[in-house]
Amino acid sequence: MEVINTIGRRKASVARVYLSDGTGKIVVNNKDYTQYFPNGLLHYVVNQPLNLVEGKFDVKANVYGGGIKGQAEAIRLGIARALVKLDEENKALLKPDGLLTRDPREVERKKPGQKKARKRFQFSKR
Repeated sequence: MEVINTIGRRKASVARVYLSDGTGKIVVNNKDYTQYFPNGLLHYVVNQPLNLVEGKFDVKANVYGGGIKGQAEAIRLGIARALVKLDEENKALLKPDGLLTRDPREVERKKPGQKKARKRFQFSKR
């Protein structure tokens, strides 16, 4: 099997994911993913698509932008897309859990004359 590369995005994070046959090793920015992501919940997020599909794959991911949660979810989307590229039958396993959908939520911009995006300064009638 040749190396399959895909892209995953979430918030401001962009992940380039390279999937190949292997032993199940996941490397993020030249570090083991357990070192790169300190939280056990983020380990689960990254492994989610691989747990649903049978087989052992090595994953190499380059990720930048955003925070660690957005980066983990960007890698998850990239891995899911790579698994579908590998075998179209994997789509039926990944789609019900929402792993192939790019989360469109982004940060709303701050407007002038307001404290934040939606919060206003306190109004005083008198």
